Amino acid sequence: MDFDIALVLVILSFVSGIIWLLDKFLWEESRLERQKAELERKGSDITAQERDALLADPIIIDYAKSLFPVFFIVLILRSFIFEPFRIPSQSMMPNLWVGDFILVNKFSYGVRLPVLNTEIIDSGKPKNGDVAVFRYPVNPSINFIKRVIGVPGDHVVYRNKLLYINGKPMLQKNIGKYKGEGSGEKMNGSSLKTEDLMGVNHNIVLELNKPELSHMYVSEFYNNGAIDLTVPEGHYFVMGDNRDGSHDSRFWGLVPEGNLVGKAFMIWFNWDMGHGLFWERIGNSIE
Repeated sequence: MDFDIALVLVILSFVSGIIWLLDKFLWEESRLERQKAELERKGSDITAQERDALLADPIIIDYAKSLFPVFFIVLILRSFIFEPFRIPSQSMMPNLWVGDFILVNKFSYGVRLPVLNTEIIDSGKPKNGDVAVFRYPVNPSINFIKRVIGVPGDHVVYRNKLLYINGKPMLQKNIGKYKGEGSGEKMNGSSLKTEDLMGVNHNIVLELNKPELSHMYVSEFYNNGAIDLTVPEGHYFVMGDNRDGSHDSRFWGLVPEGNLVGKAFMIWFNWDMGHGLFWERIGNSIE
């Protein structure tokens, strides 16, 4: 079962806020009067512990007052500013490793209401080369992370493991054999290259002896041995940096603008289950 954290935070903020407001305007005054009367009745014989217990708020109200600011601040930060995610797969190797905990700038691609995902402020659009988090079009309850390859209006061709955008090849420079650590060891021996994607230089890995799985590609994009499409308005074509190990737009189609979550910009922690912590990952920017 998928866990909608945004929905949970909205519910917790709403419930705790309503309890706090009801107490503030309906219950608090009469409760304080009862407490004052009880203190006068007991007189000076009351102990400090008894006095504190008598003056304490009911437990539900106490929790609401204490937790509402926490829930609300976390909701605002997570919905409109930064949101953390964990990388679960090798699809963005060699730039993002399994176990990387990343921060995503929620302001980059428009400010959206939590849960409803309705844009209320147009603060920017994805650019070629951005590493973007989005809700998986096939199952929007799941978040994916890929690199933006084509923006609206771009003619994208992917043939023989080389990208062409608007007729221009995105040149690749060979670095050598990839040597990974942790879960990335499975990719050892792959070809490590630098790709110039519309001025954004980033590393990719290719398995040169692995054929392209054309029979799995989205049929309307696969033409004469290549992925070939013009990206329509309001949509984006995305791919993983692990070109032969990524489930992306080549297989399931385009990302609608309404599914965008934000732009990944920093690794704040790393924990690769079974391999431990890689300290050198912490604080790295995402290019």
